Amino acid sequence: MDRGNCSSLTEFIFLGVTDNTKNKVTLFTMFLLVYLISLLANLGMIILIRLDSQLHTPMYFFLSHLSFCDLGYSTAIGPKMLVDLFAKNKSIPFLGCALQFLVFCIFTDSECLLLAVMAYDRYKAISNPLLYTVSMSSRVCSLLMAGVYLVGMADALIHTTLAFRLCFCGSNEINHFFCDVPPLLLLSCSDTQINELVIFTVFGFIELSTISGVLVSYCYIILSVLKIHSAEIYTLVIPMLNPLIYSLRNKDVREALKKLKNERWF
Repeated sequence: MDRGNCSSLTEFIFLGVTDNTKNKVTLFTMFLLVYLISLLANLGMIILIRLDSQLHTPMYFFLSHLSFCDLGYSTAIGPKMLVDLFAKNKSIPFLGCALQFLVFCIFTDSECLLLAVMAYDRYKAISNPLLYTVSMSSRVCSLLMAGVYLVGMADALIHTTLAFRLCFCGSNEINHFFCDVPPLLLLSCSDTQINELVIFTVFGFIELSTISGVLVSYCYIILSVLKIHSAEIYTLVIPMLNPLIYSLRNKDVREALKKLKNERWF
């Protein structure tokens, strides 16, 4: 990456989670346990969905990609953070920092968009179940996932390129446990207004799109459920009320009931 006339910076140093040596063993054990559970759970979900043909449905297809995204960004950060808890040298190469941020951003952005896609999938399944397999075919699901990953990669490339073209002419110590844009902007001696504007615009657009997609999908789901319930009520309750409303108010019907009541059956 060409950074113009900036001074040559070859590495960053993480200040880490904590400097307290007494808490390092506890934190290492806790973070290792969390990471291993996340690793095994997400990897197991992906393998299970892949091997079981009964799980080859759109919902589980998207769930497997959700697990893949969780696995991706946790692996981009987790192992390095665990090592740095006991390492004396907590440095990371400049390009390694860029790669870590790129991978983290790809998977986090993709997961945000995937949540909206999953909400849309549930709407299609509930609103029109008879046409669900047609509207959410394997080709449609694959195209949706391709769009999710392409947008995630595009956003990640924009942020990574802008962040790592900045000049870092002061301290190289990152007050964090992984490479993220806000700590890097604090280290830069360049004008970061463009970066901040892009972060606000692009990330805000992705977040707003995701939240809007989820909310709209679930609003339609609620409306679909209410329609189903109203149809059930109309089908079951109305036939029950019709005799009470129309028949019992009819004079002839009441007279017939009186005769039936006074009739001797034995």
